[in-house]
Amino acid sequence: MSIHTEEQLNLNKIYKQLQRSMERKLEFSNEVIQHNGEKGASSEADWLGWFKKYLPKRYQIDRAFVVDSNGVFSKQIDVVIYDAQYSCLIMGNNNTKFVPAESVYCVFEVKQKLDKTNLDDAADKAESVRVLDRTSIPIKHAGGVFPAKALHNIPAGILASYPDWADPLGDTFLGNFHSLKGDRALQLGCVINGGTFFLTEDGILERRPKEIALVSFFFALLSELQKIATVPAIDYNAYSRVLLEE
Repeated sequence: MSIHTEEQLNLNKIYKQLQRSMERKLEFSNEVIQHNGEKGASSEADWLGWFKKYLPKRYQIDRAFVVDSNGVFSKQIDVVIYDAQYSCLIMGNNNTKFVPAESVYCVFEVKQKLDKTNLDDAADKAESVRVLDRTSIPIKHAGGVFPAKALHNIPAGILASYPDWADPLGDTFLGNFHSLKGDRALQLGCVINGGTFFLTEDGILERRPKEIALVSFFFALLSELQKIATVPAIDYNAYSRVLLEE
């Protein structure tokens, strides 16, 4: 027997409140903090805290370098979303973390504004992660062995407080966005006072206005993570071989 009730949770109001809350945090970083370095660090902390609060707990979120089994590592990435269940940190302390390339789900660059320079910087950071070697080995289970998982494309994007263009996600943005190709391509991003963009599964670029930027971005990100499912099983022997080198 179903129970009928007139009470209903207003999801739209909840989503808009989340948007306003993040806007206020980033406005504080932008308007109150004067030192550019501290301003950037505060924005990064705001985004990291937001991801840690709302993403499922299977995901770990940190500012980190990504490293492969050859010891090659990426540029420092502002937001790395990586596996928290089947992977381990190669090394980490309060200020510096090295995450194995195999465990990475998604990476983001955090900037104060969205412009060509910062889009290019986000693309360079993405490329520095994607060119790393990743291992993948078969997975043993009670009924036998699963084959090694195919390596997924690592989604990458940019997170910003405000746009540098009068038409935030208009023609100027589109020209710069579509010029980023291959390992430098970006899949999604959020400009909290400008809008959100993301590629659909069919490769179509979708854009959403600033009023629903944050939650639109979040659902697009969850969709990307859902498509990846789980990261490949790391060949830890590949990482340990360096111990035998002179």
